[in-house]
Amino acid sequence: MDPSRSKLTYSLILIVGVLTVGPVVMLVLGSFSEGLTAFGQFTLDKYVEAYTDPALLDVIVNTTVFVLGSSLLSTILALFLAYLNNRTDIPFKFLFKILSIVPMMIPHLLFSVSWALLLNPSNGMINLVLKNVLWLESAPFNVYSLWGMILVEGLLDLPIAYLIIAPAMASFDVALEESSRVFGAGTWRTLVRVTLPVLRPAILAAFILGVVRSLASFAVPSVIGMPGRVYVLATHLYQMIATGFATDYGKAAAVGMSVLAASVTLIFVYRALTAESEKYVTISSRGYRPTVIELKAARIPLFFVVAILSFIMAVLPVAVLFYTSFVPYSMVPSARAFSMMSLKHWSAVLTDPLSLLSLKNSLFLGVAGATLGVALSIFVAYVIVKVKTRAAGILESLSFLSFSFPGIVIGVGFMWFFVQTPLYATLWALLIGYIATYLPYGIRPLASAFVQVHSHLEESSQVCGASALTTMRRIIVPLLVPGIVSAWILMATMFVRELTLSVVLSRPGTEVLAIQILRFADDGLWGKLSALGIIMIGISTSLVLIATLVGAQFKAEQSAG
Repeated sequence: MDPSRSKLTYSLILIVGVLTVGPVVMLVLGSFSEGLTAFGQFTLDKYVEAYTDPALLDVIVNTTVFVLGSSLLSTILALFLAYLNNRTDIPFKFLFKILSIVPMMIPHLLFSVSWALLLNPSNGMINLVLKNVLWLESAPFNVYSLWGMILVEGLLDLPIAYLIIAPAMASFDVALEESSRVFGAGTWRTLVRVTLPVLRPAILAAFILGVVRSLASFAVPSVIGMPGRVYVLATHLYQMIATGFATDYGKAAAVGMSVLAASVTLIFVYRALTAESEKYVTISSRGYRPTVIELKAARIPLFFVVAILSFIMAVLPVAVLFYTSFVPYSMVPSARAFSMMSLKHWSAVLTDPLSLLSLKNSLFLGVAGATLGVALSIFVAYVIVKVKTRAAGILESLSFLSFSFPGIVIGVGFMWFFVQTPLYATLWALLIGYIATYLPYGIRPLASAFVQVHSHLEESSQVCGASALTTMRRIIVPLLVPGIVSAWILMATMFVRELTLSVVLSRPGTEVLAIQILRFADDGLWGKLSALGIIMIGISTSLVLIATLVGAQFKAEQSAG
């Protein structure tokens, strides 16, 4: 291997290893330590305290019901939507396909808050409407419950499950179903006996990934679960490190080890399932065409079902936040409510020093963090794609390791990591933690872009005397602009909305938007929360638009040159 490539590869292994493995090592060491100020004084007491805690059994039961219930809901809904959008003649399929993944654009914290505004038992808008219309004495729904958590998390995880199941559904070979019908099976029996069994790897993969995501979820358990005193492992950990007078990071690390082990195991199962899906390939010739099932009389009713579901997922959360930011308190939309609208909450947020500080910090982390993250991702993706060595394979494994780390757990690891350094309680700690956690979001699109760049271009540049760095800057990077823009957008939006790492690492002076929104939720300041939430969505959208415009302009200049 070229000495310069070898040096680059091993340097990146060191950097990425410190970012991804370092916090895990510190989490392990921390779980055996007396405390942050007594690091290195090893003991098993923290494990004994953590796993003999009487509250832990209820937490584990709640967690099990929550992750299995929400994953089952998201998988069933994704299967339903994928089948209708890809295999039937339902109207407006193109629009529904887009709406099925729109919730990915809405921060999980704000999505959770919107459902708290709709279904909380005291003044939730849907509850108020039903009480008035049906003359009920009490609210029919209480979102602050285990079923409420399952509902909201299931809707949040639906887009990921849909993106896994929909391609498999769309590429299903018509011959298998036609053979079933030739032997007298109807549409329903063909679906159950032929279609679903062949789709089993994709369905199981979607379910397992849903379990991983809900196990790592903090937004829903904190906004929906904690007010109803329904605790899962994420909020159980949060209580250990963020509430009370004696914060016990050792005990939190001990509990976090179990969550981390479960998550990593599930990721291995997920990868095994996706690898197994090759055994179920059904497209084998040029004659393939997807079959379209005629819904007949069920076409219009199912259209309304999908339309309502799409409205609930994509439109309602943002609409509720926007409306709540203008009304003085939670109230059902009416002529009186519209007459009372004002900019009071917006003014309060935009003159609040803490909100402005959180806005400034989030903007810095979004822009600077994404830029540094993409710069590192370019070199990592280059080595992964272009350097075919065992060391490059190790780098690839290290780079995607953080996919299997639950945010709040790895946040505890970073806490142990940073407390030994001057970075503790600074904005730089958040910046490094963000880049380490979301590095795969930068590497994925760039690795795909590098695959399209032929090695002959690089070789020709070096033959003409250009150094490896000059070749990267003058030849390769200009060709990667679409991938760079995609990676930057992904990382910037993730950083602006980040919550789980922030609740552990954020300290006075380093508050970010998600932390301030969570504080407003704890205090019941729904109007201020909604205004700040809309600002967060606006920033994310603006970053996407600016990056897209810059990328388009750069590409136009390259073409003109």
